[in-house]
Amino acid sequence: MAGTSTNIQALHESFKSFAMHGDTKATGSEMNGKNWSKICKECHVIDGKTVTSTDVDILFSKVKAKSARVITFEEFKAALAELAPKRFKGQSHEQAIQSIYGLIAGKDPTNLGVTVATKAGGVDRLTDTSKYTGSHKERFDESGKGKGISGREYIAENTGYVANYKGAGTYDEKVKK
Repeated sequence: MAGTSTNIQALHESFKSFAMHGDTKATGSEMNGKNWSKICKECHVIDGKTVTSTDVDILFSKVKAKSARVITFEEFKAALAELAPKRFKGQSHEQAIQSIYGLIAGKDPTNLGVTVATKAGGVDRLTDTSKYTGSHKERFDESGKGKGISGREYIAENTGYVANYKGAGTYDEKVKK
């Protein structure tokens, strides 16, 4: 039975890492439904034939407390124990549980499909300030840093008048008359 305690420890570590995935405030002691689905998908508990995402979602609702929106590690193990015979047909209940624990133990959430900023190809060319010409060239110094407002030829005047207004500054004269 020494192997199972290590298996449970690795399972608990996986539970914690998936429980905290995507939530900065999570402590890792409780898992929400989204992360429950994620752990089932990524660890291949969902095979699309015997266990589907619908089965997993229904089971989550079944094992959690009535008013709760999360499951604890104990509820997580209970859910896996219920899924195991369905996922591993032909194995004894105990073997099926060990098999399903084996799928999850030691796994961490992946960031599949996460958008990463790239600086390849056209982006480098478009953001290279040394190649800028005309009025845009004046807005950057030699190192490529923007000069900010001092790099603009036309600095806004906060006079209260619209740009190019011919009668600017004549209001006081009109009021005195």
